Amino acid sequence: MTKLVYEVVEHDGGWAYKLGDVFSEPYPTHDAARAAAEKAAAEQQLGGRDEAIEYQDRDGVWHEEQVSGGDRPEVEVKDGE
Repeated sequence: MTKLVYEVVEHDGGWAYKLGDVFSEPYPTHDAARAAAEKAAAEQQLGGRDEAIEYQDRDGVWHEEQVSGGDRPEVEVKDGE
C-alpha cells in the first residue's frame, strides 16, 4: 500500500504543506497550513470509479493500466511544530 505524508513546514515567508518535494501555496499561519494539509489528506481517502490511466515513467516509456477507484493510499499529516 502506498503511503503519502503531507508535511507542514515554514516556506516562502509563511507556512505551507508539502508532499515529497512539492510545496502547496503559502499560508499566513501555521494553523491555516495544517488545516489545508488535513483537507488534502482527507480528499485522498475519497474513493472513485475504476479508471484506465496512462503515465510516462522516468525513462520516457508510456504505460496504460486499469486502476481501482477503491485503492486509496495510507495518508499522514506530519507537523514539525
